[in-house]
Amino acid sequence: MNSNIITGASIALLLASLVFISGAGADDIDLPDMGSPADAILSKNAEKQFGRAIMRDIRRSGQVVEDPLVTEYLNEIGSRIVAQTNDGDHDFTFFAVKDGRINAFALPGGYIGVHTGLLEATRSEDELAGVIAHEVAHVTQRHIARAIHANSRQSILTTAMMLGAIIVAAAGGSSDAAQGAMAVAQGAAVQQQINFTRSNEYEADRVGIAALADAGFDPYGMASFFEVMSRQTTTSPEMRAPEFLRTHPVTTARIAESRNRARSYPPIRSDDSTSYGIARMRVLVDRYDTSKEAVAYFEKRPYENQNDIERYGRAVAYQRAGRYWEALDIFRDLLDKDKSVIAYHIGLGQTLVALDQPRDAINAYERAIGLFPRNVPLVLDYGEQLLQLGQATKAHTMLLDLMNNVPPTPEQVRLIARAANMAGEDAESLYYLSEYRLMIGDLTGGIGYLQQALRLPELNEIQRIRFEARINLIREFMTEEQLKRMQRDEPVGVSARRAQ
Repeated sequence: MNSNIITGASIALLLASLVFISGAGADDIDLPDMGSPADAILSKNAEKQFGRAIMRDIRRSGQVVEDPLVTEYLNEIGSRIVAQTNDGDHDFTFFAVKDGRINAFALPGGYIGVHTGLLEATRSEDELAGVIAHEVAHVTQRHIARAIHANSRQSILTTAMMLGAIIVAAAGGSSDAAQGAMAVAQGAAVQQQINFTRSNEYEADRVGIAALADAGFDPYGMASFFEVMSRQTTTSPEMRAPEFLRTHPVTTARIAESRNRARSYPPIRSDDSTSYGIARMRVLVDRYDTSKEAVAYFEKRPYENQNDIERYGRAVAYQRAGRYWEALDIFRDLLDKDKSVIAYHIGLGQTLVALDQPRDAINAYERAIGLFPRNVPLVLDYGEQLLQLGQATKAHTMLLDLMNNVPPTPEQVRLIARAANMAGEDAESLYYLSEYRLMIGDLTGGIGYLQQALRLPELNEIQRIRFEARINLIREFMTEEQLKRMQRDEPVGVSARRAQ
């Protein structure tokens, strides 16, 4: 076996494949948290560490969808559901994975991934929310730790190596890229080798449906999506089963039970949000290999017969194809009817920049910022466009204000690093790049950028003190091997000052 296979990140990745394995049902009565036997095997802090390691590999694979509009929408839906779980011990992060297969997965530490194929396959926002609620329940019910506890005769490392052998045999490779791809697929090769127990899936259904209804979604949404997926296989047995069915086995009895549970809640009338339609249209446009194919899809129906969401998708397809004047007309038409949709403002600003109309573009963005101050997708896109227009200082100032008031994403931090660099603020740019590396779990890389900043001749004393303090803090979380490597790369004089 290749020695590169079983690494710390690999172990975390392999443990994630246990998300849907065994575990007992939780009581309906709320009792004080007296701890769990699972905590002795995998603590909540360890789950978070594993999750961060897996996410680092997924991001390296390049499959995470870095679309602020899609990301914000998934986190809005997820946050509504999490708010109803009465679980304050988990921080959740929701993200999209560029994968046409219909699937979703939960990782240790509250990371919930949704394949773009699943987002596109859902027929309503309630169905999407049902799937997300199911995944959230897998995390809150601690199915990973409970699965490991159920197999506690073996150590975590032994279990990981056993599962790793299955993965390697199935994948036929062991590169970092392959490991990242396996994480994106949620360990599909492993999951096919392991019998899913009914308890985890039924428990996730029960807890998820309760959160779904309490969050204001139709509680039938979960069963509805299960039923659609199951019907795809039964009506076309020659077709390959959707990935969702292979990672979340659905039976007729399970669908019936989900529907019975939904009946115990008052009927909820839930209409699809505009944000749901916007996210689906953006995913739909992006899935076509060429802009010509994307445009052809939306031009199959006359413009006047399309609803506003379809027209938005058409405009985005026109943008991708470089047909900016046609896109401009659509965005203006959409904004005349509804100025509350942030995506329309973003589309207008992007199109005006592409048409080399900077003054009109900036005016459009400033009007939008006035309506939606510190909206993450809007500010990020405006920052991107300001960089294109050569206004890096303004972009840096605006992005810094957002970062100081809204918890940033890794891509957001990377963007502000670029803005600071283009504005000539090299030290701050390196500081942001350090924070980006830390956010994706690379402590050594994070310190490396701070060390580069400490070597800059124009560094002022306040920056020096701040950067050295940050290095000292990061050192507390590093292994001995990482510390030794860092000391070898440390700027001359830093070690001496630390010893004083």
